[in-house]
Amino acid sequence: MERYRFEKSSAKIHLAVEGSIGGTSLGLHMATDVIERGGRVLWASPFMPDGVRFGQLFSHLSLANSAKYHAMNIGGDFDQAVEILIQTSNSLPSVELIVMDDWCEHSGRISGEKIKAVEKLATQTTDDICVLLISKGSIDASGNATTAVVARAKDAMKSAGFEIWRLERPKDGPHRTLSTEKDVKNLRLEEEGFVH
Repeated sequence: MERYRFEKSSAKIHLAVEGSIGGTSLGLHMATDVIERGGRVLWASPFMPDGVRFGQLFSHLSLANSAKYHAMNIGGDFDQAVEILIQTSNSLPSVELIVMDDWCEHSGRISGEKIKAVEKLATQTTDDICVLLISKGSIDASGNATTAVVARAKDAMKSAGFEIWRLERPKDGPHRTLSTEKDVKNLRLEEEGFVH
C-alpha cells in the first residue's frame, strides 16, 4: 500500500469528522504533502497536535523541511487569530495551506461570528492558498441522513465559499472514507498517515 498524496489545491474546505477518527491526522498528512512540494503550512488550533502522532506523520521530512510548518494557538480571541493568519499568509513566502483544527465548538450550532471570521479568512488570503477547517460533524438524529456524519452549518459554509468534505469510519478498524465534492476515497489510516 502506498501513501496517499493530496494534489495541490486552492480549495476552501470545511471537513466534518465523525468522532475522533483522524481529522487532525488528515490535516497533518495534507501539511506534509504541501511541505514536500516546497510550500509552507500555517496551523492554528486551541491544542497542538499530539507530539507522538506529529512525529509519525512528519518522520519522512527533513528537519529543514519541518521548519516550513508554523503553528499557533487559537485559544483566545478568534477574530484576532484569523487576522494573524491573514497577515502571516500574506507576509511569509510560499504559504500553500492554512489549517484550523478544532476551530469551533464540538457540538451544537456554529456561531455566525465564527462563520463570518472564516469567510474573511477565505476571502482575504491569496487565491492559491488552500484553507482547511476541521471540526466534529453531527449525527442526524432523524435517521434521514444517508451518511454517518453531517457537516454542521453546511449551507452557511457553502455560502461562505467552502467545499464540504466528510471523514467517516465505515466499520471498526483502520478503514476511512473521505468524501469530497468530487469523489469518495477509501483509505486506511496507518502510523505514517493515510494509504490507498
